[in-house]
Amino acid sequence: MACFLLSACTVLEKKQQAGAVVELNGHYLYRSTLDSLTLGMNSEDSTRVAQQFISQWAKEILVYDKASSRTNQDIERLVENYRRTLYVHAYEQRLVDRRMSKTILDSTVVAVYENQPDRFILDESIIKGLLVIVPNDAPTIDKLRGWLSKVELDKIEKYAYQNASGYELFSDKWLTTTELLRQIPIERAELESRLKTRNQVEITDSTKIYLLQITSKHMRGEAMPIDYARPEIEKMILNARQVEFLNKERERLYNEAIQTKKVKFL
Repeated sequence: MACFLLSACTVLEKKQQAGAVVELNGHYLYRSTLDSLTLGMNSEDSTRVAQQFISQWAKEILVYDKASSRTNQDIERLVENYRRTLYVHAYEQRLVDRRMSKTILDSTVVAVYENQPDRFILDESIIKGLLVIVPNDAPTIDKLRGWLSKVELDKIEKYAYQNASGYELFSDKWLTTTELLRQIPIERAELESRLKTRNQVEITDSTKIYLLQITSKHMRGEAMPIDYARPEIEKMILNARQVEFLNKERERLYNEAIQTKKVKFL
């Protein structure tokens, strides 16, 4: 038996050494690792990078071996607590995914919205509408302005197809001023000022005219419209539901353990 174990250890050691270029305290650094780091480099650069990596690798091994040679109860406890937390989180996430209802009634959303009005205040203005970007020399701009003010989509889209360098219709979703500022050349304060008093905003630069038609808006500091607040409300509801669901599951497991006498009070 002793001969067998000695032979097995020798085979394992030879396997570990195969392809290794550096050994330190039983840790091995392999040629394949260095090759992947220096792929495509010339000989001089390859040697320099390999030497730097070996030096760094050896230093980390030496520090780790020095640290792990001494028992550190605090670290072991932290590692065990972290391991337990990972297992618990993974298990509870599976439970939530499989067994917790994700359905949220409209009435529940409305109730949260109405009961916590101060929570749903806009920190920037939002709008619905459409944006047309045309060259400075585009034809019949006055007609386009009129179609925009009346939101005559057929005429606007036909014009945009023939003349526009950019066109976006967002009458079914809210855009924030931050999102608008990525598309039009204007300062935030100036945009906010114009949004307060106008439903059509026009900006011109050296090559283009930006025509923004607003069909609906809510200004910074006002209450969010409920459709804009809905994702945040749904997240709040699901988070609260998850806490309640997991607390009940933990309570069920505990009561079950008490009944089956798995929990023993000594």
